[in-house]
Amino acid sequence: MTEQTYQPGDIIYAVNDILNDGSIPELPEQSLIATAGTRGVVLNIGHLEEFPDKSLYLARFESGEEKTLGPAIGCWPEELTQHEENKNSA
Repeated sequence: MTEQTYQPGDIIYAVNDILNDGSIPELPEQSLIATAGTRGVVLNIGHLEEFPDKSLYLARFESGEEKTLGPAIGCWPEELTQHEENKNSA
């Protein structure tokens, strides 16, 4: 299966809940960053040295009633989708 590719500025949705893995020091570890279906935006694309053939996306997700963008978080392609039907209905 080929990996989905996104570009900076693309609107994406979280496939599953996304938790802080400790990479965002301002938030408690394992705190919820985005629930499944939350809309976000791709900021940048990169990769980890350990996985040079796999894209890692820097993204921000909407939060709160005002839908402000939360902190930037690294996401694997399988954690993201562009299918709007996966978005939250709330």
